[in-house]
Amino acid sequence: MAFKVGNMKVRSLIKKNIFRNKSRSFLTIFGIAIGVATVIGLGLLTDGLSASTQSALTAGAADFSVIAKTSSGNGGPDGGPGGGFSSQQLINQTKVNEIAKISGVNSAVGVLRTMTNLDNSTNSNSNNTAGNSDFRAMTTLIGIDSSSISMDDIVITNGSTYLNEADEVIIGKTASERTNKTVGDSISISNQTFKIVGIYETGNFQDDSGIIMSLENLQNLTNNTGKVSLILVKADNGTGSDELANTIQNSYSNELTTSTSLSGMERMNQGLDIIKSGSWAVSLIAIILGGVIVIITMMKAVSERTREIGVLRAIGWTKQRIMKMIMGESLLLSLFSVVIGFIVGIGVVEILSITNMIPGLEPSFSVILFLKGIGVALLLGITGGLYPAYRASRLKPTEALRYE
Repeated sequence: MAFKVGNMKVRSLIKKNIFRNKSRSFLTIFGIAIGVATVIGLGLLTDGLSASTQSALTAGAADFSVIAKTSSGNGGPDGGPGGGFSSQQLINQTKVNEIAKISGVNSAVGVLRTMTNLDNSTNSNSNNTAGNSDFRAMTTLIGIDSSSISMDDIVITNGSTYLNEADEVIIGKTASERTNKTVGDSISISNQTFKIVGIYETGNFQDDSGIIMSLENLQNLTNNTGKVSLILVKADNGTGSDELANTIQNSYSNELTTSTSLSGMERMNQGLDIIKSGSWAVSLIAIILGGVIVIITMMKAVSERTREIGVLRAIGWTKQRIMKMIMGESLLLSLFSVVIGFIVGIGVVEILSITNMIPGLEPSFSVILFLKGIGVALLLGITGGLYPAYRASRLKPTEALRYE
């Protein structure tokens, strides 16, 4: 019974001491709240930035591509027939439908890619080939059904997309500037005239220097009817793209292979990793600053209560109970700090989102992030109170009572 009463006295003193010196308690709460708010705020920003960036880059885009196993897959100029078109290892178009039927595949789209020198392609009797043309003068030609251009990260920035059954094309922004062609103009490819109906961007320099038309038109233009260079595949929601890529690769082990380095995702992930590392560096500085504030304020609290601690030791309080009291105060202040830190961290991010100060940002809430915030508060409370509690427990009753 005496043990329970003693515990009640410890809890009562903890509450009393916290509210007895409000300014000191405020400083402690402020120090811990800084760390919590920084971890929560920067976590919401970086996680939200990561989610919104990935969503923007992968909305409708393919998860990976399938190419012929012996193909370089880049449609590069490696020699070819007269007329300026490059040769490459192609895939039978029937494979597109076969892959589309595989469990876990949301959609599969065939794409034909080649390169040509537009200056030479206007002359059907030219003896020049892609292999001996100046690579800098080469233009990428991409054939894909107009309804599926988003699968290849193609975004129309001016005009509209082409009709599959018409002699229409869209031209990349870089190619448009290089050839001085724009929407409404005509362009000749291998003695066939096409109308430019749109300008597009992909973020890929080579593709933005190219021209896109319907798959059927490019197949006819290059005498590759029923052939494609690659197949773009998008997985169903809930299906892992890596797992699906392995399934397809195993199903066509002697014919096809897969590539997941689409849309610059690798570079994007590297950039996001740098941002996350930077945010953790800032969070670490805030945590250290908060820890210093907690230690200083708790040491000040012990110093101000030296005589009180001496009295408690004189009436029989053990070192462990003194430590328990000081640590209890620090941890209770940490709980208050968690609430304030959450409110401040979330509030600042919500204001940034509502006012659109960071366009396109959607805060990304997660249980793990909030657990990190709580962990930071407990860490600061424990480490900040541990040394002051140890110092208090080491005070000798006679010296403490003489303290002025």
